[in-house]
Amino acid sequence: MESLSNSLKKKATEQHYRAEVMIAGEQLRLRLHDGKLIKDRRYHLRTYPNCFVAKELTDWLIDHKEAPDRETGIRLMQKLMDHYIIHHVCDEHSDYKDAKLLYRFRKDDGTFPLSKDVKVFMRGQSLYEKLVSMEGSILKVREENSVKYQRAFLGCEMIDWLVQEGEAENRKEAVELGQALLEHGIIQHVSNRHHFFDSDILYHFWINFRRRRRLTELLNENSSCTLSEISDSPFCLRKLNPDPGNTSFLSVQTNKEIKVVSAVRRSSITSLAGNSNPYFSTSPMLVSPPVAECNPKSVLKRPVTNEELLSPGAPYIKKTLTIVGDAVGWGFVVRGGRPCHIQAVDPGGPAAAAGMKVCQFVFSVNGMYVLHLDYQTISSLIMTGPRTLVMEVMEAVE
Repeated sequence: MESLSNSLKKKATEQHYRAEVMIAGEQLRLRLHDGKLIKDRRYHLRTYPNCFVAKELTDWLIDHKEAPDRETGIRLMQKLMDHYIIHHVCDEHSDYKDAKLLYRFRKDDGTFPLSKDVKVFMRGQSLYEKLVSMEGSILKVREENSVKYQRAFLGCEMIDWLVQEGEAENRKEAVELGQALLEHGIIQHVSNRHHFFDSDILYHFWINFRRRRRLTELLNENSSCTLSEISDSPFCLRKLNPDPGNTSFLSVQTNKEIKVVSAVRRSSITSLAGNSNPYFSTSPMLVSPPVAECNPKSVLKRPVTNEELLSPGAPYIKKTLTIVGDAVGWGFVVRGGRPCHIQAVDPGGPAAAAGMKVCQFVFSVNGMYVLHLDYQTISSLIMTGPRTLVMEVMEAVE
């Protein structure tokens, strides 16, 4: 069977990087809209819709730990400019300047170029979302030569599915689509040795479209190793400054007394209050982990009962949040009981992007009514459930 040429591998790697830039750029755009950094702005008696100030964005990148310093922030935004993700509102500057200049995402003004490559990328993303959302998906964890691969499938299974779902009229057309996806770095033979064929060869989605990107990944253009293969983390809180010897998770909330939540395993999230050492390290001799006791001082101003939440005319509104976990979790902490409330939300995490706020009460998790449950049970439901989390919360009307 025909092997992949080096030139084709190089092209696929380049297209894969381009796709990663587009995904990172789109995730940043949505976060900036949510944070109100993107808005209509006036300059010299003219209104420029949906734009941001470069200097403000550089500040935001540093504050949200997307860039360690201004120089890196400028390099990251220049990457987005080079890939036609953002541009100066009047196209007077071809480079990104850390100044009070207005820039805009091309997707917000309709100037994003819909080239053939971009259309293949969009088709691949559509197929990926359809596959991961359906029951009995052909995407599974599969093993070959004692190596396990995420989001893997057999070539012939993909052909069957494309034809059955009407994504291709016949097997020949389906093979051509699969080959286009491979050449654009969206799917890949697990050993990167073969092109796409209608056979029982094992492939996988090289791109994990749902993983949240860190912008600094864009600086690793020449690295063949990406973070796409990082497995989903079971933890609710996002890990900051990863260190193999440090499993501390920062809890972002208004209580200044407790800064850190330490996580060891899926079922053992612990913390330390009132100690000069901000990290809690569990002894390897422990048979069972300590009981979770993070953020014991509630963010609630007063206790609230289920009866109060559900009474007619109560000053609460119900909201439905869909939170897609990234490589390090969902980015929030649940505490309390009957009802449970949101104790902490990472401002840079998926939960915050979905609209989660502290002091909201958890009404349901993935369709299950949970007002009568304690936080340990709700946390278990979340961490053992699907990566896409659907929560109903009750929020006080201001």
